[in-house]
Amino acid sequence: MGGCPQLDDTHDIRLVELAKSYGAVRAVDGVDLEIARGEFFTMLGPSGSGKTTTLRLIAGFELPDTGRVELGGRDVTHVPPYARDVNTVFQDYALFPHMSVADNVAYGLRIRGAGRAERRARAAEALEMVRLPDVGARKPAQLSGGQRQRVALARAIVNRPRVLLLDEPLGALDLKLRQEMQVELKRIQGEVGITFVYVTHDQEEALTMSDRLAVFDHGRIVQVGPPAEVYERPASSFVAGFVGTSNVLERGGRRFTVRPERVRILDNGTAPAGLVVERGRVTDVSYVGPLTRYVVALDAGGELQVVRQNLETSSADALGEHGREVSVAWRQEHTSAVDGQPEEEEGP
Repeated sequence: MGGCPQLDDTHDIRLVELAKSYGAVRAVDGVDLEIARGEFFTMLGPSGSGKTTTLRLIAGFELPDTGRVELGGRDVTHVPPYARDVNTVFQDYALFPHMSVADNVAYGLRIRGAGRAERRARAAEALEMVRLPDVGARKPAQLSGGQRQRVALARAIVNRPRVLLLDEPLGALDLKLRQEMQVELKRIQGEVGITFVYVTHDQEEALTMSDRLAVFDHGRIVQVGPPAEVYERPASSFVAGFVGTSNVLERGGRRFTVRPERVRILDNGTAPAGLVVERGRVTDVSYVGPLTRYVVALDAGGELQVVRQNLETSSADALGEHGREVSVAWRQEHTSAVDGQPEEEEGP
């Protein structure tokens, strides 16, 4: 039985040659992208890379200069935001301070003409889903930042939109709460089954939550794939450097990356078979509790960052490595060619 499924059967979002300029600045430069139904999809990139503008084009807050936006197979490029089956969660929560939490959550249902009993029941259900069942009578000012973010999420999902857009929603939270909310967002997305499109510049968030992610640079998508693929097989030195920390080396005209955790400092200078080995000197040591980060200047040129777990190493032991001559090693299969150069196979 041949043939491909219809687009609207498998994809909630399709962007075709999407472009947007502000004066001389090409904010979005020919973006093509498909996001499957029910995905947690992240748009990742530095400030000014085009990820937020792309999100706003999907939401309808901006109109593209060229290209089109499809939702569920329907061209919505010139459809106003309120007529698109999407909701947006912002970093600043955008809650109504004079309304109770329950009324904030139910506001969209009220606009759509839902009855009072239905609004009350569905708002309670949404608050239960974000684990805030007992705050409906409070005002937003009486809640913590993390609680207000959960309320904003409940308000966005109460209408069960086809797509939920999240514009750096955790940026105002402290690190511990942000990490907790990453887990919560992924749990909620799995429960409601709505397609989440998440914008962030935080690579840890992208790696933690995403089914797939797109890395943006200068208005273009430079790589799309599952987090492990993007992390382990970066398509360019930009991706390697932006998504986590990566070493970029050039040997024999070949440019490649290897992640710090894939490099080992050899004890006694002996190397198991099958490893690439180079000599160097430790030029910097940073002890950070469970692990130590080393910088090794290589005799053959360039430098490597190396991460080693402190299984039996004290801070004094780790810091004592500074200045030592060492051998470092990694497996060839843990390298990735970058900037379009093909991966070379090792000889026998």
